[in-house]
Formats: sequence, structure tokens, C-alpha cells
Amino acid sequence: MKTQHQQYENPLIERYASSEMLAIFSADNKFQTWRKLWIALAKTQRELGLPITTEQIEEMEKHQYTVNYEVAKAKEKEIRHDVMAHVHAFGVQCAKAMPIIHLGATSAYVGDNTDLILMKQGLQIISEKLLRLMDQMASFCLTYKKLPTLGFTHFQPAQLTTVGKRGTLWLYDVLMDFENVQHQLERMKFRGAKGTTGTQASFLKLFNGDHEKVNELDREIAKIMGFTDRIPVTGQTYTRKIDFEVLSVLSGIGQSLHKMTNDLRLLQHLKEIEEPFEVSQVGSSAMAYKRNPMRSERIASLCRWVISLQQNAAMTQSTQWFERTLDDSANRRMSIPESFLAVDAVLDIALNVFSGLVVYDKMIAAHIEKELPFMATENILMEAVKKGANRQELHEQLRVHSMKAAEKVKIEGKENDLINRIVDDPVFGLSLVDLMDIMKAENFIGRAPEQTQQFIDDYVQPVLREYPWKPAASNELTV
Repeated sequence: MKTQHQQYENPLIERYASSEMLAIFSADNKFQTWRKLWIALAKTQRELGLPITTEQIEEMEKHQYTVNYEVAKAKEKEIRHDVMAHVHAFGVQCAKAMPIIHLGATSAYVGDNTDLILMKQGLQIISEKLLRLMDQMASFCLTYKKLPTLGFTHFQPAQLTTVGKRGTLWLYDVLMDFENVQHQLERMKFRGAKGTTGTQASFLKLFNGDHEKVNELDREIAKIMGFTDRIPVTGQTYTRKIDFEVLSVLSGIGQSLHKMTNDLRLLQHLKEIEEPFEVSQVGSSAMAYKRNPMRSERIASLCRWVISLQQNAAMTQSTQWFERTLDDSANRRMSIPESFLAVDAVLDIALNVFSGLVVYDKMIAAHIEKELPFMATENILMEAVKKGANRQELHEQLRVHSMKAAEKVKIEGKENDLINRIVDDPVFGLSLVDLMDIMKAENFIGRAPEQTQQFIDDYVQPVLREYPWKPAASNELTV
């Protein structure tokens, strides 16, 4: 018998995902849900007139949470069918109910319905974590809504923005993800009791051709299991397009957080913003001085996995045959839970990152100071024209001075001396005081502070007020 350390362990379980998400995709939750579905089926069949006794129902309810795994495991090894193995195991505990367990149903009754239930539960956890993250991100944006910083296009210095306004770009992506999660939750439907090929023929036989009773069976089981709507038509399985839609929502979250952490990693390279770094944390096994952005890198790494699994779901849906094949089964046992576990993990890590982001305003100001003289040339030109200079002559002089200053910076590695060149050129007629007044960074941020405040007030806060959520007890990471 191999020990724990002699076989592969899934890092999503051992290192990253939260206990609450692991509980959703646990064996207990899965197989207890199977038993809840069998109980719901039997109860509803009894109410609709089938000869099922109260005693049989009570016997099943007594053992809903005491899954006898070893019995099921031994039976599956014998018959190679997991659902029938668990029917047998349940029947071993419920001798009186054994004849009516799974009556009229097919494997997808428990398998597919449970998958839909677990995905719905998972989306609810992700929804609350997105709200927590949005709250933290909104606080960050408002705190730094007025702090000027270099904007970048093509990762080249561009017009100024503010640290808070840049944060709203990340936050808007997350807000869109939250809206997509809500939309997906609203349209999650239940497979219900559809029978072997989706025709409900077995249930119609049980109810002696009474179509309304078959419809009522489907409706009532869905209601018991917490769904207001049912998938209108299925084969043996529900369309795997639903899996693709759910994993697409999760992929969207992965895309947003990957993009955000790309920016954070670049900003940490610039020494402008830094993710939390603990007192005893080691950045590199070789370079003791290193402060690597390991949290952001972990988010990016896991997000890439989530994004790739969306394509997996697309391939599964597109290759299904008629009413069903089984080549989706082993695949979905991994792709669906791992998508949820990975998104759960990256949201927890992102919460940890935003709980301790450090902004180095002096370094940000130093970078602005190096680039702003070039960006301020148009304003300088306008001010000089006001004082009576010739616009065309000034434009040419600015071009020449800018090229010379750029050579100083790029070739000689010296400071940008464009401002001194302009002060020393009498054609501009501007003093150093004039130029310093023109070059205040806040003169170049446009409506960034107002845009940030308006976005938070009009779009983010209404969502945070509308949906129920509570702050996390802790933002600590497992590793």
C-alpha cells in the first residue's frame, strides 16, 4: 500500500483551493446529492400514486448522509458501473426501499442533475468572492484616484493617467465577470427526470400513460432540488453546451485576473506597485535580495489552466453522438471541478494581493519627471505662443530640443534636460517657474479622478449594495 507521499497529489487540492470549494466537489457532497435525488424521485412518485411506502422513504432518508463507500467500491469493481454500484450500496442499507431506488431512472438522472447542482453551488461561492474582490479593488481605486502615473500604450510611456483610474480598468473586467456569473446562475436549469433517451418513456409506463403525471414528476423534483426551471429537451444527458457556457464564464474570470496580474508584475518591475511580501518570505533560492511577485505569477499560472479548460469543454460538446456517448465522462470528472477549484484559488490569491498592495508614489513621481517634459511640449508651445512667440518656429525648436534631450537619456544615460534647453532658448520667453507651473502632473490627468469616482458610484457600489456578501474572515494564503 503506497503512502500519501508515494503517489501524485493534485496541487489544486493540496495547495490552492479553499475548503468550501473542495467541499462542494467532494465525494460526500456528490454521493449525498445522488441519494437526495433518489429520495426526491421516490417521494414524488409516491405522491403521484406509485406504491411506495412512507417506511421506505424514511429508511432512505435515514441513510442519506451515511454513504457506505467500501460497499460501492467493491461493487463497482465487479460490475464496472458507478451509478449501479451506489444503487446497490444504498440498497444494502435500505433493504425495504431497495426495490424502488432509482425506479424508472437512468444514470444521468443522478449524474447530470448532480453536476448541475454542484456547478450552481460553485458559482454561488465564486459570486460572493467576486463581490469581496470588487469591494477591495474599489477601495484601492478611490484611494489613488488622484495620484498621477505614467500611462502606457505598447508599454511605452503615453499620456498620464492615475493609479486609481488604471485600477478601474481591472475592476470593470471583474464587474463584467460578476454580471456573467449572475446571468449564468439565473439561467441554470435542471435536467430533471427525462429517462434513458430523454423521452420519459419509462416514467410514462410507470404512470400508465398519464402525461400530466410525468410532467408533474419532472416539475416537482426540480423544485425539491432548488430549481425553478428545467431543460426543456435532453437526450440521455443534458447538452454539454451548458458545461461550455459555465466554463466560459470561469474562463472570463481567468482572463481578467491574468491581465490584471500581468500589469501588476510589470509595475513591480518598475518598482511602482508591489504585492504583499512577508517578513520571512524568500524571493529566490539564489538571489537573497529578490522580491518576486509570486502571488501574481501564481494567479497568472492558474488562470492559464482555467482558460485552457474552456476549450476542453468546447471539444467535448462538439464530439457528442446522438443521445449520448460516454467519452465525456472521464473528461468531465476533471475539467469541471478543476475549473472551479482553480478560479476559487485565484480569487482568494487576488483578495490577498489587494489586501496589501503597496504603492510607491515617490518612484511613480520620478518616472513621471523623466517623461513629462516630452509630454508637456504641446502645453509649453501654447503658453509660449500666448506670450507672442511664433507657433511654427517654436514647433521646430521643440523638435530639435526633444531629439537632443532624448539622445542624452538613451545614448549617454543622463537625465532628461529638455526643460533646461527650453529655459535657455530665448525664443520661448519662458522661465523655469513658468515651466514648472505648466508641468504639474495633475495638469495632465484629464478627468481620471472624476471618471474613477463616477464609475465606482454608478456601477460598482450599486452591485455591492444589491447582492448579499460578507468580508472574508481572513485573506491568508495556505502557501
